[in-house]
Amino acid sequence: MLGILDFNLDEFLVWVGEDIDTLMMLIWILPVIIFVFYGQRIQLLISSNDIKKDIGKLEEYTVSTKKDFLNYIKNNLTSKTDPSKKLDSFFDYFTIMPVDMDPNGIISKINHLVRSREDFIRLQINGMFSNLSSVELSKLQNLLEIVTTLQLFYKHTRHLYLTAKKQKNFPLILPLQMMIPFIMEEAIALKDAMPAIKTGQPIGDSIGPMIVGQMMLNTTKESAAFETVWSKTTFENREIFLLKAEGPNATVGRPGDGFEKIISNKKPDLVIMIDASLKLEGEDSASIAKGFGAAIGGIGTERFKIEEIATKNQIPILALVVKQSIHEAITLMTQEIADKANAVREELYQMIRENTTSGQTILVIGVGNTIGVAQ
Repeated sequence: MLGILDFNLDEFLVWVGEDIDTLMMLIWILPVIIFVFYGQRIQLLISSNDIKKDIGKLEEYTVSTKKDFLNYIKNNLTSKTDPSKKLDSFFDYFTIMPVDMDPNGIISKINHLVRSREDFIRLQINGMFSNLSSVELSKLQNLLEIVTTLQLFYKHTRHLYLTAKKQKNFPLILPLQMMIPFIMEEAIALKDAMPAIKTGQPIGDSIGPMIVGQMMLNTTKESAAFETVWSKTTFENREIFLLKAEGPNATVGRPGDGFEKIISNKKPDLVIMIDASLKLEGEDSASIAKGFGAAIGGIGTERFKIEEIATKNQIPILALVVKQSIHEAITLMTQEIADKANAVREELYQMIRENTTSGQTILVIGVGNTIGVAQ
């Protein structure tokens, strides 16, 4: 007790003052040592927590869209048997791309594979329901594609996350950390696309078919290819061929096959393609841009066919696009994009005046999903 009372504060402060440098050195060195040995694990923990939240959202989107899809079928369609189990198997379907070690002929192989897949799913869905119209069939195909894509996003993202976590490998999770914002952006767009597809309303990608469809009014429409129509009109003593997917089905048609049929009848002097285009960050939505080449998305088989025919026949291809975000492109068409139809049509006429002369023939292709857009 007396020892405690004899404690000298001045002597203690002198001792602390002498060792303050050692104490500060320990304060600085300890974190460095911790980060040297455990830095990767700490970074992995922080990054994985953020990714885990996004994976949870992907799972939620997959479950909700699947439930929404099945409810839509139950409430709007008459099925011969319970479609739930069969549709569940469709959600896990996958496509194995052809061997590409020798790229010669790879396009025709991919084209055959993709069309076989589409034909198979169309046949299976058509056999599950009674009195299914072509519009409803195309809508079901689109809804099925949304659910399948979301499930694929979820499974692949979860696989990369669990692999990195299992191996405690921070560099392995870095690519996923860089990709996840883009994956989530597309996943949210797909989820939000469900209402427009179910109700058969035009989406942002329908701007090309909508413009060409308006130009087709009061003309005689003919079949150009599967789910693809064409017609003729005139503009300032020029013959105009119009080509688009057959609306109001939820389809992009087969513009490559349609182009092939048209050129077998008469060779156009110019091809102009109107489509939606993904905007760059910082660009304004619904802005119009002009360019060169085949403006068409997808896996590339249709673009290849159009380019092949145009090259063989020495036909120039011009592009006219309306810039949109991924969300705007696959969800309900905004008023801002719809209002650009007249401006795009005027730009089209100006391109025709500038690049052709009286008596020449122009093929105008409206590219995109023509859901809710007739002709």
